[in-house]
Amino acid sequence: MPGGPAFALRPRDLRRGAVLTLVFLGVLGTAAATGCWDRDTPADPVPQAHGRAAATGYREAVERAAAQAVADGKSGKQAAEDVVSRSGDRWGAVYDHAEYAEFEQALGGHYTGVGLFVERAADGTVTLTRLQSGGPAARAGLRPGDRLVSVDGRAVTGLRPGQVTALLRGDARRARPGSPVVLVLRRGGHTWTRTLHRARLSTEPVTVQRLPGGVLLIKVSSFTRGSGARVRSAVKAAPAGAGVMLDLRGNRGGLVTEAVSAASAFLDGGLVATYDVRGDQRALYADRGGDTGRPLVALVDGGTMSAAELVTGALQDRGRAVTVGTRTFGKGSVQMPTALPDGSVAELTVGHYRTPAGRSLDGRGINPDLVAADRTEEQARGVLGGLGVAR
Repeated sequence: MPGGPAFALRPRDLRRGAVLTLVFLGVLGTAAATGCWDRDTPADPVPQAHGRAAATGYREAVERAAAQAVADGKSGKQAAEDVVSRSGDRWGAVYDHAEYAEFEQALGGHYTGVGLFVERAADGTVTLTRLQSGGPAARAGLRPGDRLVSVDGRAVTGLRPGQVTALLRGDARRARPGSPVVLVLRRGGHTWTRTLHRARLSTEPVTVQRLPGGVLLIKVSSFTRGSGARVRSAVKAAPAGAGVMLDLRGNRGGLVTEAVSAASAFLDGGLVATYDVRGDQRALYADRGGDTGRPLVALVDGGTMSAAELVTGALQDRGRAVTVGTRTFGKGSVQMPTALPDGSVAELTVGHYRTPAGRSLDGRGINPDLVAADRTEEQARGVLGGLGVAR
């Protein structure tokens, strides 16, 4: 494996409580997911973030541009966005104070929006990938696969994901429940306009279902606050001998601390991942006392991203789970916040993480142990049967 075994590594400056956001812009505001880049794009899309000096220079350039704009009576947020856009940082984003407050609320599982998830294709087009059940977009009849053409008259083709998210969410004045947002969409050869009204929505990050044959299905849709503890509680409450299907399909990431907590449900300590932040090597370790004997299958697909890939890589590398599904997205970069002079906040890419075996997933993803594009749950049940769980 690239980089060799990493089990001997120890953190130089590990702060267990640090909040790292691998990617959670998908839930921010409108729940419009950060756009996907072409998966064949070479890794390391942010060369500025490699090494302490380069990463520091990138951050300082953003801060300097914002400070100069404020001194000139201009928008510091806009100046910072211009630097981020030119940097090549595909996952960077800049928020004003109100937007960042909404971001923080989204990490707790609540947001104001229309309940749709989008991704950006290589040609710049923006497409709906998923809708939140019961949200304004779903009630209006929008479907996955619909192309989003414009938001409130602003064309979205070619926009960075954070920009699309900001348009859907609206500015501080309009981003409130009941406020309208006008979307132009395209389905096949048909183009139409739909006015939606934003609503206060809540996510259910972890759901648990007992299936016939001694199988517990734990679906984790995102790693918001408290999701790791809910996974651990579900595993502890599972009947003796029951196998677990950990469903991470469509999970676009979240808080690293929650991902590590979820991985700890199935590990008894040990390395979960290593990562670099501005040139400093650090590590993340599982808590002791997890269930290491229960049969486990992890379900993944192309929508499994970031923090969800961190969990998948740890369970796969350490031989704790059989992974079933299709190749994961390949988002292995780390974002951290930088406060700007005008009160806005820049989320900038500062490094990348690796799995316990030293694999870099950025732009590559994880290949499952068993490829199953169809009937994935059925295939997973077959694997659990082979591990001794009744079918």
